[in-house]
Amino acid sequence: MESTAEIDDFLASAHVFANAFQDVVERQLLDQVGGHITASQIKLLKLVAMTDGYTLGDVAAFLEVSSPSASKAVDRMVRQSLLLRTEDPDDRRLIHLSLTILGRRLLNAYEAARIQTLETIFDGFAAEDLQRTAEFLDRISAGIIDHTEGLCLNCGAYFRENCRVRQLAGRKCFYQRHREE
Repeated sequence: MESTAEIDDFLASAHVFANAFQDVVERQLLDQVGGHITASQIKLLKLVAMTDGYTLGDVAAFLEVSSPSASKAVDRMVRQSLLLRTEDPDDRRLIHLSLTILGRRLLNAYEAARIQTLETIFDGFAAEDLQRTAEFLDRISAGIIDHTEGLCLNCGAYFRENCRVRQLAGRKCFYQRHREE
């Protein structure tokens, strides 16, 4: 095992990277697509685009908020004409969310801006270096989350079909659960 100083140095670098990405890149992307959209709203649009059939508890877990806050977030996005919300006729706890045309356009604009921005940022890095770094971070992440229970939501809006963390930690995935139902 490495010394505590080396581990702290690694964790500091990981924390700086995560904050730089969130504070600089994601905020710039939100500004590029315009409107009054938040990172949480983009995250929810991506979730809805990928899966179907939720309880408010699912949305709350995904957004990491309380069920009443999740309900308010969904209602706000419905009022903004970004989402359509319908209750399941057989189970009122189950809600069906779908993207409106405006919601789909906004998500597509965000994704196009994201791809362009990330290609510019990572242009000078070799694909092999990025792959090795991703694998290394996945192994560390799997070791960390291996000690928790429940559905894994750690990828946020960056779902991967072949998630190494899910495989290494043997975790059940929020996205996979909804795709299998």
